[in-house]
Amino acid sequence: MNKSQQIYHYIRTHQSVSKQDIVLGLKFSLPTITQKLQYLEQRNLIDTSRKIQNTGGRNATAYSYVKKARAAIGVYLTGHHINCVAVDLSGDVIDMTKERITFNLEDEAYLKKIGEVVERIKNEAEISDEALLGVGIAVQGLVSEDGEVVTYGLTLNFTGKTREEIARYIPYNSRLFHDSSAAGYAEVWIDHDICNAFYISLSNSVGGAVLVDNNIYEGNTQKSGEIGHMTVVPEDGEQCYCGRFGCFDTVCRSTNLDQYTDGNLELFFALLQSRDREAERLWDKYLDDLSLGIHNIRMLFDSDIILGGYVGAYIESYMEELCRRVDERTSFSDCARDFLFPCKYKVESAAAGAAICFIDEFFDTI
Repeated sequence: MNKSQQIYHYIRTHQSVSKQDIVLGLKFSLPTITQKLQYLEQRNLIDTSRKIQNTGGRNATAYSYVKKARAAIGVYLTGHHINCVAVDLSGDVIDMTKERITFNLEDEAYLKKIGEVVERIKNEAEISDEALLGVGIAVQGLVSEDGEVVTYGLTLNFTGKTREEIARYIPYNSRLFHDSSAAGYAEVWIDHDICNAFYISLSNSVGGAVLVDNNIYEGNTQKSGEIGHMTVVPEDGEQCYCGRFGCFDTVCRSTNLDQYTDGNLELFFALLQSRDREAERLWDKYLDDLSLGIHNIRMLFDSDIILGGYVGAYIESYMEELCRRVDERTSFSDCARDFLFPCKYKVESAAAGAAICFIDEFFDTI
């Protein structure tokens, strides 16, 4: 990072600091810091309107960063919804909306609706054209390295679709993102204690993301983390949407649970809490299958593992039992409670992660 970036991130980390705090913290000369602060203020990235109270002498100027100086928008396209969030420079979701509509990239009305949802949240969050960094579009499929083409989209049958087609009615800088990678990136972005991790997305399909040194490891052909297609039931397994049998996706997708409640996952967990026998039976099998997948991932990566997606948003209350089952499978002395965690982004993590990628790119330009 250059000196302007270091000063900016120092201010972000400490919220409100004096010039002297920056001198002591970064060991830069006072003239250098003064020059860089002027540069950041000219770009409207920092605020100098407040003072730090001093017991003696003049009150020092308090430098703080302006969270809403820039913002990004994230969109997540699923089989039946368009989910959209606006995210500020802190990574906080400042506005969100959800539109129920069937996924159909061949329908011009659907493509227009994507553009309308983006425009609506931009207006509601009061983001100017100048402040908007970009629109990230998370999709349920693998995406080319440049974010331009869906290279594998069997879940919704849209392999080969391009960013240009999908974002036809989005008149802003945009890019496609694999949903699991975007959600995983959002997790490590907000939790600075995590450096290396495997993110498991437990939604209508199962996916994953490998995070090394706080960055997504995509693999040689952008297929890294595709744990949904590792075989966990080698004999008599259910057929996966990929055409093969016994994939991890077939036993740990969220629909295995909410099919009992007509697609309402919240209701499923409410029944589970009330000791409904069928919900308990489904959950018991689900935890067994999930513990096997977690064990295999831990053996491969020896990293933290984060549980996200639709099921991950509800799993925190059941972590003790899940950890016990994972521990029963290991040959080592590791305790799952030390490396297995529920996600922190409970809502719209894929959309938020797609937006956060633009914020990171902006930080590199400071």
